[in-house]
Amino acid sequence: MIRYIARRLLQSIPTLLGITILSYLLMSFAPGGPVRALLFGPNTRPEQLARVAAVLGLNDPIPIQYLRWLLGDDWMRWDSDGDGIADGSFILPLDADGDGIPEPPGMSKGFLRGDWGKSFIQRRPVDLIIAERIPATLELGVASLLVSIVVGLPIGIYAAVKRGRIFDNTTRVLAVIFNAVPVFWLGLVLIIIFGVLLKDANGGPFLPMGGRRPPTSVGLPPIWERLNYLILPTFVLATGGIAGFSRFMRASMLDVINQDYMRTARAKGLDNRTVWFRHGARNALIPIATFLGPSITGLLGGAAITEKVFSWPGLGQVGIDAVLQLDYPIIMAVVVISAIATILGYLLSDILYALIDPRIRFD
Repeated sequence: MIRYIARRLLQSIPTLLGITILSYLLMSFAPGGPVRALLFGPNTRPEQLARVAAVLGLNDPIPIQYLRWLLGDDWMRWDSDGDGIADGSFILPLDADGDGIPEPPGMSKGFLRGDWGKSFIQRRPVDLIIAERIPATLELGVASLLVSIVVGLPIGIYAAVKRGRIFDNTTRVLAVIFNAVPVFWLGLVLIIIFGVLLKDANGGPFLPMGGRRPPTSVGLPPIWERLNYLILPTFVLATGGIAGFSRFMRASMLDVINQDYMRTARAKGLDNRTVWFRHGARNALIPIATFLGPSITGLLGGAAITEKVFSWPGLGQVGIDAVLQLDYPIIMAVVVISAIATILGYLLSDILYALIDPRIRFD
């Protein structure tokens, strides 16, 4: 198993590199650019745009910009006059202040060496921004995934056992509805219902309409003190997972429910709960492993919309803001994190195969 995981991780390196190249090209060819976003206004002079572009290093050719982001630029410079300043460079000269005299820009170590750069808009290190936002995304993602599994799998099992009856037909219709309803629309409807129409004993919203904590609190309270802030975004993000897990589990359970070992278990006099969950559900979980890994990545993608609707301060919200503001360093960091999550999600699916079915071996 260890050799298989190591081999898969090595094979994912070219994939990850290709994703970064494609993403950087798409950003570079997008209309506008971060300079326009920073200095948007009718009175902005062309020399101001050129000066800011030089400071951000956007005047270099796209391959040089990509290499600077990936590997840094300290290896591309040298001390040409022996004064201790790396003023010689393979990169085009940088005139940061527009006085016609090129100055040596600050050196970068590159993404691969832990230097994620600075945000164009916030002027803060990207790694600090990401580190602040990831806990909120993980909190929301883990909560919604647990709700999806805990609710979706039993619904799928019971729907298969009661095939063709009211419960089965009702859950199938609801699964189609929840899959078809847009996440942002469902979130807005729930905000209107629980935040505007329904009131608590004090006349305030029955559930918070957004945020992760009370605005008057100092710091971040423990999760059990702010569960009310987690209910609505978790439900919205979990609806698709519940629908998917229940439908997958129902189809898989129908495939194993009439197998010989299931009939043998009934013939031995075992109760229905033991037959369904101990003998049937474990074998039915094997196809679910295919769905579980990508669903983890899907939570990150779906969380972007959910976090924006509910003002949840997570990675998805900062990613959307970065796209709207053309903040390239943050966009690339979010792209890389999402790509790594996708690769690890599919790897997790393969590992779950072996854990659920002992007949599967990778070595």
